[in-house]
Amino acid sequence: MVYPDTFEGYQVDGSETWTTFTRREARLVSSQFFYSILTSKQFKPKPFGDYDVDVKIHACGVCGSDVHTITGGWGPKHFPLCIGHEIVGEALRVGPKVTLIKVGERVGVGAQIYSCLDCKQCKNDNETYCRHQIDTYGAIWPDTGVVSQGGYSSHIRAHEHWVFPIPDALETNKVAPMLCAGLTAFSPLVRNGAGPGKKVGIVGLGGIGHFGVLFAKALGAETWAISRTHAKEADCAKLGADGFIATADKDWNESHRMTFDLIINTANSSEGFDLGKYLSLLDVHGRWISVGLPEGSGQEVKSSMFMENGCLIGATHLGSRKEMLKMLQLAADKGIDSWVETIPISEKGCAEAVTRLQKNDVKYRFTLTDFDKAFHT
Repeated sequence: MVYPDTFEGYQVDGSETWTTFTRREARLVSSQFFYSILTSKQFKPKPFGDYDVDVKIHACGVCGSDVHTITGGWGPKHFPLCIGHEIVGEALRVGPKVTLIKVGERVGVGAQIYSCLDCKQCKNDNETYCRHQIDTYGAIWPDTGVVSQGGYSSHIRAHEHWVFPIPDALETNKVAPMLCAGLTAFSPLVRNGAGPGKKVGIVGLGGIGHFGVLFAKALGAETWAISRTHAKEADCAKLGADGFIATADKDWNESHRMTFDLIINTANSSEGFDLGKYLSLLDVHGRWISVGLPEGSGQEVKSSMFMENGCLIGATHLGSRKEMLKMLQLAADKGIDSWVETIPISEKGCAEAVTRLQKNDVKYRFTLTDFDKAFHT
């Protein structure tokens, strides 16, 4: 297998031009990176390490995080930046100390590419909370100052712990969004006891929410979708939901008070959000877990909201390697079918994907495809 001497990708130069993607490359010569004379901007992988895996990318999902990042909705970021963290491809090169991945395997990379693996959090399968964790894009590698670049590109470099074998039963374009959105829904479900005998609510039927319904059902829980209107009720039924609640209905919470064991909030907006009514749905010591990250100040939280049922409120971030592998195997075993639209990767295709996603014009995830045609790798 011939190893390439270039990494290429589509970068955004700033939040003012967030729909403008420019293709750039970094050239590897004698273990040092030099930049194409076509541009003065950097597309620079960190130096290859003993535990690193280089992945030739075949497909990359488009995540709401991508839009929040490049629009500036989550604050200033390190530009120029290549986004994308729902990556599926082929392991092309592995470091001399890598044991988890073999060259030639089909693998995935999600929203994290490094953790120290030595701290208390890492040793307790909470490595996504490691204080030294590195995001797949937009983070700065210690000692090198290199900004991590994501999956709208020909290749990605990641620590082996954050590279995951993909079961054969899962289709590349449909499994890609599971690497972030899927895990974001799956982890809080399993950590909070979703399964037979439990009633679970999923707030928001978007990219993460549709995975919430799929995985809650696959885990054996009674699963209800909770949305603002009835517009997505038919979709929820097709996804397998046992019930549907529209919060636009009068007294929508009254007949469901104190009936849910767990509610996962995937909503991407907090506008008009009456948190107290949502919390009233929970049984005694039931749990409200937020995974969506809306822009803005969020909801007001008062102690009185918790006193009727003693409910608990929290949040989760991504998921562990063990949870990722468990989720992928469950998806393979249960035949979980992501709802995905595909767009060939290009400067135009990247712009179309993030623009439509920003308008919620997708059911329910995008995957960028045709990387072999774009990069000729």
